[in-house]
Order: sequence, then structure tokens, then C-alpha cells
Amino acid sequence: MKNLITRGFDNLFDDVFDSFFKPVAYDRFVATGMKTDIKDLDDRYELAIDVPGYEKEDLKLDLENGYLTVKAEKSASDEKDKKEEGRYLRRERSYSCSRTYYVGDVDKESVKAKYENGVLSVTVPKEKQKVIESTKIDID
Repeated sequence: MKNLITRGFDNLFDDVFDSFFKPVAYDRFVATGMKTDIKDLDDRYELAIDVPGYEKEDLKLDLENGYLTVKAEKSASDEKDKKEEGRYLRRERSYSCSRTYYVGDVDKESVKAKYENGVLSVTVPKEKQKVIESTKIDID
């Protein structure tokens, strides 16, 4: 059941039926996204993103307009000889997931990433605070 403190009792009836009509494995599919731990350090953020089962070549990072997007895509296919009775004609598997993080206006050259044991570690420097200079203007 959802948090009644923030949602109130108005939707209690709807919540029961919403969860009833979801597929049996719905929560398992939702929970398989890229789980992320983010540390806030003095001058940078460190992201630890879980992407088990992927190779380094399957991962792609893009930084555009202040958004860091992590994509993981993996596919495999296998074609067998059609002469064998009861054998697979084609086996195909494809997996992909992505997640986007807002990191602000950072230099893309200073973003570092490392993949090891199913965990993608990304270091992002903190956005430079823009200094607003004020100037006194003389009135004539």
C-alpha cells in the first residue's frame, strides 16, 4: 500500500484496484532499473550505477545540455540449421535500459567513468556557481 500520509485516504479505493490489475511480475520489472547511489563530495558527485550482466562495450554515456544519460544495450541472436527437427530456428535476446541525471553545466572533459564488476562508477565535478557581479551606476 502506498504512503497514506502524503497521498491521503481519497485514493485508497483506487490504490487497491490499481495494484490488483497490474501484471504479477510488475514490481519485479519496475525494480530492475539502474539502481544508483550518489555521493555528494566537496567538489564532485560520485555515482555508482548497477548494470550487472553488461560488458563495458554495451554501455554508452552522453552529456548534453546538462543531462548525463547512461544507456546499456545488449543483444544476441543465434540461427540454427533448419534440418534438425524440434530445434530452435532462431534464438534472440535483447536487453536495454537507460537513465538520465541532471548534472548541470559541467565540462564534459572532466567527467570520468569506470566499469568494474557490474558497477559503473561516474565522477562528475560540481557545477561552477556563476558569480553575479554588481556594479553601482551613478545617476546624472
